[in-house]
Amino acid sequence: MKPLIQLKNIHKSYPLDGFDLEILKGIDLTIESGEFVAIMGPSGSGKSTLMNILGCLDTPTSGEYLLDGHNVEKLKSDDLAVLRNKKIGFVFQGFNLLSRTTALENVELPMVYAGIDDDTRLKKAQKALSDVGLGERLYHMPNQLSGGQQQRVAIARAIVNDAPIIFADEPTGNLDTKMSIEIMHLFTRLNQEFKRTIILVTHEEDIALYAKRIIKIVDGEIHSDTVNKQRVK
Repeated sequence: MKPLIQLKNIHKSYPLDGFDLEILKGIDLTIESGEFVAIMGPSGSGKSTLMNILGCLDTPTSGEYLLDGHNVEKLKSDDLAVLRNKKIGFVFQGFNLLSRTTALENVELPMVYAGIDDDTRLKKAQKALSDVGLGERLYHMPNQLSGGQQQRVAIARAIVNDAPIIFADEPTGNLDTKMSIEIMHLFTRLNQEFKRTIILVTHEEDIALYAKRIIKIVDGEIHSDTVNKQRVK
């Protein structure tokens, strides 16, 4: 059975003042379906660049990225957009909700891009919000929701298209400790009950401990890749 994600000798450089600044230096990485992986590293380590490549938001300078067996580099832009919409949901630190639309409308947005009909969009968005504990907040605007509730809307938006992979980039960065714990319990539930593959970028040790596997990036290279024996349940 093919891996869900496979990186082979991934390099990433950016031009800077007449020379190339190398951010990623030959990353080899395999992630299987159903894993819960935390990617850690200090500022400037390359973890966000790695996340952007994994999420098909950026392309490597060299190397090969296979997403569910598809060679990402060889896909046309339209085909890549379709693959990303079907396979990947994103959750960001800043929630990235549209301020003038309801929770329900925010969750429906990926399905609008996918061309899904109105009735199906409504039913799926309602279910996704119910799955994250916001079944009674469908018509609230973002400014009527707490930070934790806004992040739940963002998670509902990430799962509404049944994407098998959720990328979460510092998802607790704007939340207090209590709300952070609630959000991480939700990610754990999505992984264990709904069998979603979770790939989490964080600089916080206590947040990384919710993952089954912790990968540490230092200076653009994988410094360690270990099974988490201290996992928070």
